[in-house]
Amino acid sequence: MKIRILKHDLNESIQHVSKAISSRTTIPILTGIKLDVNFQGMTLTASDTDISIQAFIPAEDNNKQIVQVERSGSVVLPAKFFVEIIKKLPSQEIEMEVLDGFQTLIRSGSTDIQMVGMDPEEFPVLPSIEEDQIVTIPGDLLRNMIKGTAFSISANETSPILTGVLWNLNDSKFKFVATDRHRLASRTVGLTTAEDIRFSNIVISGKTLNELSKIIPDQNTHVDIVVADNQVLFKIDRVLFYSRILDGTYPDTSKIIPTTYKTELVLDTKKLSDSIDRAYLLSREEKTNIVRLQTMEDGTIEISSSSSELGKVTEQIEVVQFTGDPLRISFNSKYMLDVLKVVESEQLHIGFTGAMSPIILKPVDDSQSLYLILPYRTTN
Repeated sequence: MKIRILKHDLNESIQHVSKAISSRTTIPILTGIKLDVNFQGMTLTASDTDISIQAFIPAEDNNKQIVQVERSGSVVLPAKFFVEIIKKLPSQEIEMEVLDGFQTLIRSGSTDIQMVGMDPEEFPVLPSIEEDQIVTIPGDLLRNMIKGTAFSISANETSPILTGVLWNLNDSKFKFVATDRHRLASRTVGLTTAEDIRFSNIVISGKTLNELSKIIPDQNTHVDIVVADNQVLFKIDRVLFYSRILDGTYPDTSKIIPTTYKTELVLDTKKLSDSIDRAYLLSREEKTNIVRLQTMEDGTIEISSSSSELGKVTEQIEVVQFTGDPLRISFNSKYMLDVLKVVESEQLHIGFTGAMSPIILKPVDDSQSLYLILPYRTTN
């Protein structure tokens, strides 16, 4: 293999695929990035067996030469060094040549580098996926769906299924659900492009989805999603992102969501967020994160938290709307702040069915998002 390639395009593709490199792998070949070169261009691949990412750099794009191929071929280069060195090369053009025994020469300006490559034949083959059902979704919408749910996954590997986000697609409604048994986040979106496609119990690792969202460009890009037996493929421009589907059945969360409430509040999202943020500072010192909410007779609510060493924070917030019974409830302020960070509506509807029942939060102008937090039982 012998090529000349533009540094910017190579670096961008390396940044994409390197998200699939695991530092924990014991398989030497998976610590590398595979380069395949032919006269159409260069393909880079990285994998940790759970996710695989492939990026293609065309030889020419918009009449601009990106890759000049003198000799086609393949090599696997150690990712840790390769990722860093390409970023730091002095010239905008890079020469690469693979010699006997996969020794690789990289030249840029007056810099010469020799790298010990690995045999590309040892690199795992990417899954082959039947592309008979493709769901197309705007990239910014997919990124918002991930951001609005993945924070509620479990960090506990003893329940692997809860480390993922559940996907269901039915009647053109695409729904994401995540829960760690203490809180839940759910978002639904209508997709006109998926009228005949249905799937259920597709669970994808939340960490994987967060990595995927970093690859989705900011500009108006569409993502094609292909769901197969145990894999999901995301196609974004010239990047292919494969993810394994988690094994197991996701718990049925529909039964824990109440449909009627004893107490209902509508609050200004920012005022509530700022108030809980202040109370969180004290609750964090106690390592409990407990904050209390109490309805007051004058129609306001009181937010409070206390620390045995530091003291107490108490403040009143005006309520936009209040119906139902008086209430005093305690909850994890960190969980509440996680929800408030992703709510884009100016006002928030909160429903309560008692001091020990789930708290339900819904953005006022977004009927397709729902958040649940379980309250704390406190002695006073």
